Amino acid sequence: MAEAKWYVVHTYSGYENKVKANIEKTIENRKLQDQILEVSVPLEDVIEMKDGKEKKVSRKMLPGYVLINMIMNDDTWYVVRNTRGVTGFVGPGSKPVPLTEEEILNMTGPHEQEVVYEFEVGDTVHVVSGVWENTEGVVRIINGEKKTLTISIDMYGRETPVEIGFEDVRADKY
Repeated sequence: MAEAKWYVVHTYSGYENKVKANIEKTIENRKLQDQILEVSVPLEDVIEMKDGKEKKVSRKMLPGYVLINMIMNDDTWYVVRNTRGVTGFVGPGSKPVPLTEEEILNMTGPHEQEVVYEFEVGDTVHVVSGVWENTEGVVRIINGEKKTLTISIDMYGRETPVEIGFEDVRADKY
């Protein structure tokens, strides 16, 4: 019997979980559990900084894609390919290409936790507390370790760098 391998399926953006659920339902209905072993939407934990507070959230590692561990044959290809929301397998033409061991390890191995901030270099921020309260500045440096920003403010007609804590600013995004 053929060996199961991991394949990547392209989906409509935002339909990853729906595609996963539909494939799993089809596997159950057609009793294909011995041929399609696992359907996965890989997630990663990310720390978001918002309003000076850290919040741990999960986000999709590969938006628009679903991973499937399956034995490739005409039946399994047909079931997956004809699932609502699936646009096709990743590979040249209609020939699916399995993931390599290295690619699988990169997706499932330990990852450094990424920190996502509510502001980026170049954003205008509004200082909401401290010495510089009610001042606006442009973010020049983000220091995640110290949880500070270096912003440029206009003082006496000159651009002056000021270091300020995350909790003391609000991003002025509209």
